[in-house]
Amino acid sequence: MNHVGTKAATQTKALIYCRVSDKKQKTQGHGLESQEHRCRKYAEDRGYEVEMVFPDDITGGVDFMKRPGMRAMLAYLDAKNEDNYVVIFDDPKRFARHTEFHLKLRREFAQRGARVECLNFTFEDTPEGLFVETVIAAQGQLEREQNRRQVIQKMTARVEKGYYVFHPPIGYKYERVAAHGKILVPNEPIASIIREALEGFADGRFTSQVEVKRFLEGKPDFPKSGKSGYVHPTKVRDMLERSVYAGCVEAPNWGVTLRKGHHEALISFSTYERIQARLKGTLNAPARKDINQDFPLRGFVLCDDCGEPMTSCWSKGRNQLYPYYLCDTPSCDSKRKSIRRADIEEGAEALLRSLQPAAQLFKLAKAIFTDIWEMRRADALGARKALEAQVIDTSKQIDNLLDRIMNSSSPSVIGAYEKRIEELEREKIRLAERAESAVPSEARLSEFIEPAMEFLASPWNIYKNGNFALKRTVLKLAFAEPLRYSRNEGYRTAETTFPFKVLADFSSLKCGMVGDPGIEPGVRLREGAKRVLPAVRGAGSIRW
Repeated sequence: MNHVGTKAATQTKALIYCRVSDKKQKTQGHGLESQEHRCRKYAEDRGYEVEMVFPDDITGGVDFMKRPGMRAMLAYLDAKNEDNYVVIFDDPKRFARHTEFHLKLRREFAQRGARVECLNFTFEDTPEGLFVETVIAAQGQLEREQNRRQVIQKMTARVEKGYYVFHPPIGYKYERVAAHGKILVPNEPIASIIREALEGFADGRFTSQVEVKRFLEGKPDFPKSGKSGYVHPTKVRDMLERSVYAGCVEAPNWGVTLRKGHHEALISFSTYERIQARLKGTLNAPARKDINQDFPLRGFVLCDDCGEPMTSCWSKGRNQLYPYYLCDTPSCDSKRKSIRRADIEEGAEALLRSLQPAAQLFKLAKAIFTDIWEMRRADALGARKALEAQVIDTSKQIDNLLDRIMNSSSPSVIGAYEKRIEELEREKIRLAERAESAVPSEARLSEFIEPAMEFLASPWNIYKNGNFALKRTVLKLAFAEPLRYSRNEGYRTAETTFPFKVLADFSSLKCGMVGDPGIEPGVRLREGAKRVLPAVRGAGSIRW
């Protein structure tokens, strides 16, 4: 039955439905406004009275019941079931771009006594009209599915090239960058908060996901749910499992395995793998030491009788508490025999004071350490070339397996090849990360030398002015092994770390030399240091 081109004898009530695919079209375009304008003009030409307009700005090509505007219009018709309405659309594609749902929606309107009219199509209640209408609906479904396929193909290709294409995860945002287009960049300060949370979980600072959750809830800048500042546990789990934070991309549903991305990573890939191991229960968090801040040497001083770490306690006297260190090993002769805190801590402080070398040694020491740095840097350049060669070899193995997949017809063989490719992709990321970090920049030398020399000049000053955590750090940097304490004889000879041994050797060389006439003492000192340098060069590798 054709309603187009004929004016109703009596005024008919009309409802207008408008839809655009997303909110961007609504805010930056005129899709809804222009649709409504055309529909109102259509209604005016036919003498219809427009009673309500129902807009939608979400993708709703399949199930119309997922569109709030459409649900509201059907509810409105239910409430006005005594009236006969005409529902006006701009185009059949706004109606439903799926054959099954198109026909279902037509039945929903028919059951409510409403007829459908469209500006670009004439609905006819005849077998021929229904056939044409079905073909038009099927054409809309075909176009929608073709568009979807094309979008997925483009997104898949971009992920294969190393670009993240999905909604930006927490801590990132999209920016357009030359030569890359739209790419993820860190969104500060949230990115730094997430980096701390992920590294803390990997290193054992946070022993559970609950502790990560509490840490995030304690950060005002981290986005939370509700007024109470709640972070949902599933959000924490999702963050811990995301490879995107390690600078990687993947799309398993599209057959794209894990690979290195172009965006900036918040954590290293090795940190990401430690996180995954902890989530799977294959890597335990480092055990937390029971260290009380009142006793900075607790756990670092060993009982000389049994070699076990000393514990500590407060002993209650008549009017006050007294601090003690003690050994709590059951089989030890010194078990539960208290030692005054002052004896333990003043002795350790005396050892730190003794590590303060003469000031004139530092110019020479700095030159020697610079020489070591350059030597190790040259070694690192060679190591990086070797790692880069391994990356190239791994890429060739992946290409070879891809060729085999193309020539294979066995699903089991293809599956085995794909699994091996995924393993090689991960290994390639590990190798590339190691190669990238193998050689420090020239600027790192000053960043490394200056704080190191400041520490070597006076570890005691840093210790006495530092907080609890810094004091523990100074002890670990100054002494290669925990200190041993005897109840009767005090501290045993301390095993210092390598830099202090080198400076001690410099000092002994200086003390044993007599300057020749006309020769500067500094020159003589440098000549004598040649006896020390080979031992320095033979030491362990520098940690960048």
